[in-house]
Amino acid sequence: MSTFDETIDSPPTTNGANANGTPLKETVINNASAAVNNIQNHPITQNVVNGPVATSIKNEAGATKDEFSDLASSRQTPAHTAANDTPLTHYHSFFYTLLTWKNKRATGITFLAAVALIFAFRYLPVLRYGLKITWTTLGVVTAAELASKLVTGSSVTSAVRPRKYYKIPKEFLETSLDDVENLINFFVIEAQRIVFAENVIVTAGAFFSALVSYYLIKLLPLWGFALFSTIVTFLAPLIYIENKELIDSQLEHLANVIGQQTNQIKDLTAEHTSKGFDTVKQYTGAYTAKAQDLVGNIGASRQKIPPPAVKEDAFPTAPKTEFPTSTLDTKVEQEPLLA
Repeated sequence: MSTFDETIDSPPTTNGANANGTPLKETVINNASAAVNNIQNHPITQNVVNGPVATSIKNEAGATKDEFSDLASSRQTPAHTAANDTPLTHYHSFFYTLLTWKNKRATGITFLAAVALIFAFRYLPVLRYGLKITWTTLGVVTAAELASKLVTGSSVTSAVRPRKYYKIPKEFLETSLDDVENLINFFVIEAQRIVFAENVIVTAGAFFSALVSYYLIKLLPLWGFALFSTIVTFLAPLIYIENKELIDSQLEHLANVIGQQTNQIKDLTAEHTSKGFDTVKQYTGAYTAKAQDLVGNIGASRQKIPPPAVKEDAFPTAPKTEFPTSTLDTKVEQEPLLA
């Protein structure tokens, strides 16, 4: 029989000790310690703690921790820049690592946490719970402070009040503000890269997403639209990565078909344009020849018209003698001046 069973069978005496003379407090402590040791050394407990299930859980927890550390360390400014040499932020590499499922455990946990958060805000009154916790805490503190001052004349909160109130360290604030700045600039830069078609495929995908979202927002509530967007954002890259060869072959085939159709359209356009130029050239030549013939006929008809004959008696005979100077002067002097 174990020590625990012997202690149970030994009735305590009236002076706080059992039949063996051991104090009751020490006996209880020893019995509890022995019970804990028995539980820890039991084969079932050892199988649970050190068995394959526990080992697997420990390994998964360690791998998950390593992946989150790798995800956090991926926030490095990329070496490449935008098309106009604009430096990118470290969130470009972070979101690329997150959404490409490089660390599957970290990305999966982040995805499930985002979905759970959407459902929590949809089905749980989070704001009401927050307000309830706030007014309950403040009410208990107020009642305890008033009661202690009325009964004992002292403050109960002064006993638990810290010597100095907690302040956020400056280094943490600077790091946080730097992260917020990089996060905002990430969205600003990416929006401009999409608008100015730095990558045509990305711009086309953004156009398709905006078009689908425009119609979905009319059909789905806000939480449903947020859930749909989150699922597409996390699962679309995973589907592409898992079926990369098939999707790339289909995209290449589609690009070839579009290229062939584009070449046919170019050839037809060039052919019709050439025919149009030839037709215009023919009409232009015909009208030019007709215009030249018309101009030549007008010139020939003008040459056939004889010039009019000029007779000698058509003009008066010029005087052959000069007028006398004295006679002209006398006549001018005799003429009266006009008033």
